[in-house]
Formats: sequence, C-alpha cells, structure tokens
Amino acid sequence: MRALGLDLGQKRIGVAVSDSEGKVALPIEVVNRVGNRQAEQQLIADLVAEWEAEVVVVGMPYQLDGTVGAQAKRYAAEARALGDTLSVPVVLYDERLTTVTAERTLMEQNVKGQQRRVIVDKVAASVMLQAWLDAGMPNV
Repeated sequence: MRALGLDLGQKRIGVAVSDSEGKVALPIEVVNRVGNRQAEQQLIADLVAEWEAEVVVVGMPYQLDGTVGAQAKRYAAEARALGDTLSVPVVLYDERLTTVTAERTLMEQNVKGQQRRVIVDKVAASVMLQAWLDAGMPNV
C-alpha cells in the first residue's frame, strides 16, 4: 500500500511517500503554503494522484505529554477538511520530535543551515511516515 505522509507547518508542508509495498518512506518535496486552503488541498490531491497513494498520513503535533494542544487541534481540523476533499482515507499519526530527528539526521550528514531549512520538512514527513509504516499502518 502506497502512502503519502504530510508534515503540516504554518509556512510549509513536508511531503513523503512510501514505496508500493509500504516498507520504506522517502522524502519527496516541500509545498509552500500559499494562504489558500483550497489551492493547497488541490496540490496535495495532485500528489495523491501522481504517486497513486492509497492513504494520506498527517502528522499530529501532540504535546510532549501526549495531550492535544492548539496547534494539534488546528492540524486535526485541516486533516478532516483534507479528508473531505480526497478520494483516499486520511489518518492522523503522532509526529512528536520528527523535526528534531530530521534536523539531527541532516546535521550528522553535514547538510548546512540554509540547505537544511529547505529540506527539513520533507525529511520530517518521511520520519513520521516511516514510524507509521513500522507501527503496522494503524488506523487504516
């Protein structure tokens, strides 16, 4: 099962995709927010079609203690709206510390500051999607 993973952010959306067997997540791109939710949803719908994704996994930024904060509520609402527009299921998955993990990984690979900022969101999306795959694709 091919899955598309999204790391929602205020300025950018990191995007990752799994292989067709649902074993490995790969970062593919960063979608810049344009301030128009319909246009952003269409970009994501186009990616779902392009990659023939069968599910979209949206990272949920829970608080470190596991509670749902204001940002998680906003992104959950955005995921619900996205689910209303897509022809595939949209599931939520815990993304705590994925950006930190992505940053660390990129620093270990000696990716410099500006270049790191450009790609960290899609790497964070792949970290979250890989965790979802490794957990057995829950909530599908």
